[in-house]
Amino acid sequence: MEQRRIMVVEDHADTCELLRYNLTTAGFDVRTALDGRQALNVMDRWRPDLVLLDLMLPEMDGFEVCRTLKQIPSLSAVPVIFLTARTDEVDRVVGLELGAEDYVLKPFSTRELLLRIKIVLRRTSSEHDESSDTFQREGLMVNFVAHEMVVDGEKRVLTATEQKLFKAIVQSRGRVLSRDRLLDMVWNTEFEGTSRTIDTHMRRLRVKLGRYADWIETLRGVGYRFKD
Repeated sequence: MEQRRIMVVEDHADTCELLRYNLTTAGFDVRTALDGRQALNVMDRWRPDLVLLDLMLPEMDGFEVCRTLKQIPSLSAVPVIFLTARTDEVDRVVGLELGAEDYVLKPFSTRELLLRIKIVLRRTSSEHDESSDTFQREGLMVNFVAHEMVVDGEKRVLTATEQKLFKAIVQSRGRVLSRDRLLDMVWNTEFEGTSRTIDTHMRRLRVKLGRYADWIETLRGVGYRFKD
């Protein structure tokens, strides 16, 4: 089986080496970088399966590195886990809004970090393997081609916007999507309204979901995510 690739971006050499050793011992193919620019140069030639990204980096901080990464087509889907000693809630919110999969505080347990890495890799791999045409779980089935939802045997028609919104949430399951991010995913750059429009469409979508409405979780001040 091919080794999964992990990029470690950490400016403290001792921590970087400790991470490299533990991840290599766990069976991963690991590359390291002590700053953001170096990391982006490495990833341009060597696409990782996951990035462990320190927040406080010289020249480019972790937020800027993540933002840049998500703008590169060949790397935009690579999951990011932030590693940081900064405990402010606003930092976690910003990190998740930028598309990070997880946010791990220092000092961290190596065992817990490895578990989080495996969970993210398993989740993102399953997302790529799933059919993009349908979603089915318990009594809910959504056909994205027909714009049709079946709730406990009852058919309900989705608008194009509701379908795109539900598909974006489902395919990002477990990851928080901010309203601005959802606007980009659903309307791209053509929308000129406010991000609160998402809330209106989400309310209508939840009505159609019926008893499955709580599968879409609202995180106040952050956005939405689909419960695993």
